Amino acid sequence: MKTRDFVEDLKSKSAAELNNELVAAKKELFNLRFQNATNQLDNTSRIKEVRRNIARIQTVISEQARA
Repeated sequence: MKTRDFVEDLKSKSAAELNNELVAAKKELFNLRFQNATNQLDNTSRIKEVRRNIARIQTVISEQARA
């Protein structure tokens, strides 16, 4: 399953790599919102997918901080 593979990949990364991944995802979300506002975005479901990926990254970061 695609999501499970994504989460397993995140769990194998270090805290610095996760922070870089989080920054990249937030930049992508900003760009998608900008494209949506200017009616240039074709696939609006990508916004939802990126938001959930951000949440997954933040979850893994907090799990690693607790451990």
